[in-house]
Amino acid sequence: MSMKLRPLHDRVIVKRLEEERKTASGIVIPDTATEKPDQGEVLAVGPGKRDDSGKLNPPDLKVGDRVLFGKYAGQTVKVDGDELMVMREDDIMAVVQK
Repeated sequence: MSMKLRPLHDRVIVKRLEEERKTASGIVIPDTATEKPDQGEVLAVGPGKRDDSGKLNPPDLKVGDRVLFGKYAGQTVKVDGDELMVMREDDIMAVVQK
């Protein structure tokens, strides 16, 4: 996917990861009954945030990181039919280690 968004400052572009739509017994859960997942993959990262002295602090995230974020984190945007999230690095709670 060619990224058409370039995040500014300490913002990141995240694509939500799909979660399993079946229970262990094989029952399919309809979209209306599920909550949106709170995991995603980082697609783009801004250059970082400037501190009070003007020094640029690079982000701790990189493209491809799998991250956890809060239920109400970020702003959802649609780009070429894909639903993406724009959020600040501070909105991300953790990076999932592989």
